[in-house]
Amino acid sequence: MPRAAFLLAFAFSIIFATQSFAASEKRSAPAGSYDGAPAEFTKFSAAELSRGFLALAFGSDLRVGTKPKGIRRFDNAVRIHVATGGSVTRSEAYRLILHEFTEKIPNLNASIVADAANANIVVRLIDEKDFVSAMEAAFGRETAREFVKRTDPQCMTSLKSQAEGKVLRADVFIIVDRGDGVFLDCAYHETLHAFGLSNHDDRNPWTTLNQRRMVGYLSVYDRTMLTLLYDPRIKPGMTKDEVSRLLPRLIRDLNLAK
Repeated sequence: MPRAAFLLAFAFSIIFATQSFAASEKRSAPAGSYDGAPAEFTKFSAAELSRGFLALAFGSDLRVGTKPKGIRRFDNAVRIHVATGGSVTRSEAYRLILHEFTEKIPNLNASIVADAANANIVVRLIDEKDFVSAMEAAFGRETAREFVKRTDPQCMTSLKSQAEGKVLRADVFIIVDRGDGVFLDCAYHETLHAFGLSNHDDRNPWTTLNQRRMVGYLSVYDRTMLTLLYDPRIKPGMTKDEVSRLLPRLIRDLNLAK
């Protein structure tokens, strides 16, 4: 191999190794996870956090309402109604998941309400056989079937937002009768979507929002993503360029990179 080619290959190997192994301090899945849940890393570089945030906070598979130009998130109190209709009782388990989010995410003002009419997030806990019909009832047959055809989902979330990025409503569908693993993975995955991390990143080995892996708990990485999203300096409607310039300061000020 020519020397120049060797040096170039060596340089690429260093870059690849740095990108693959910069995350550190791996630990077992937390208590309460399903059997076989993956371990998690707990420390990340600023670059790993920035790249992940930009990938997850912009774009989505299914959008209802005006296409936003930038960041989407709630900028007021989040009121969540949990509608139970499945054959397996999971309402209390999901309430505990929501409590975990509100306890661990600074500036996330969310609570559970009894009346769906007063909610801006409605979570439907349903059996697998009712999944498509529930989506059709919410979004219409054509929209629901096109989404299922395109993504083959086990659960889903739709955000309705204003053009300036303020989320008005989220509709969440979670299957309860496919075992603990599917339920927990769907519950955490879709709740991340509902709060504004509306995209997926299948190249990211740490996020729950990678559709090639099951996680089933609120990982350190995803908790950090929501911490960034709900920092008061991140505003609904901010563009990717604006957020890119702000992220290094936020990550430093919040001491998120290790």
